[in-house]
Amino acid sequence: MDKIEIILREERINMKIKKLVLGALVLVSVFALAACGSSSNENLQEKVVKKGKLVVAISPDYAPFEFKALVNGKDTIVGADVELAKAIAEELGVKLELSSIEFLINVLSSLQTGKADMAISGLSATKDVKIAYDFSDPYYETENAILVKSSNLDKFASIDSLANQKVAVQKGTIEEGLAKDQLKDSKIVSLTAMGEAINELKSGQVQAVDLEKPVAEGYLSQNSDIALAGFALKTSDGDAKAVAMPKGSGKMVKTVNKVIKKLAKDDKYKQYISDAAKLTANEIED
Repeated sequence: MDKIEIILREERINMKIKKLVLGALVLVSVFALAACGSSSNENLQEKVVKKGKLVVAISPDYAPFEFKALVNGKDTIVGADVELAKAIAEELGVKLELSSIEFLINVLSSLQTGKADMAISGLSATKDVKIAYDFSDPYYETENAILVKSSNLDKFASIDSLANQKVAVQKGTIEEGLAKDQLKDSKIVSLTAMGEAINELKSGQVQAVDLEKPVAEGYLSQNSDIALAGFALKTSDGDAKAVAMPKGSGKMVKTVNKVIKKLAKDDKYKQYISDAAKLTANEIED
């Protein structure tokens, strides 16, 4: 996931994990994008309904939110965010089309080029990115987690215990920023793929991995030699996940918020994560 540099995130499909944090690169182009104006997006919802199709940009390498799995023998994009996209399309009364995009190519930029109507891919609505894009209300509050080897669970029982230790994170994620801010006495090792981070933990190259809790649970289900530490890093409201849309998407934003509110009332999104986690356990490879 990259920032203007719009958040650099590159994850192999085998390791299906991701999360978006917008930073340095996003800061340069964001102002230019905002200057393009938003009048052309005022009728976005009407345009989507007229064409009968909602195109959602997604980067399917961040289980259980979005990833690829074999469904009835077919390689399929699945996950909690996919179910959210389906719910939005159903509310609009249109078909859903998922546009799979590697994060380096940029999920968010597809909104500016008109290749997608919205992006649902573990995105966080930071102040900088809000300049150029509209965001829905949060649909999921980030939960942080730290993984250690099972044999070291007692040894690493607090943030202080990670002083002078190597802690792996996925490059460009919110967790990378949290680790650098809150683990100042640790050596932060930023890696391209989360699967690589897990392998380095298992081999002893790093002593801990900082990641998102639902993602951590997927790895825990497949690896008995790693464990969830009894502490985690602090997150903020700005780290919550939200749906991104082109600037000036007013009516569409209201419709998406309506769907999110309904799902929250019924705890549906949490159920989406739970269901996706079952698929994740079968898809994650050591």
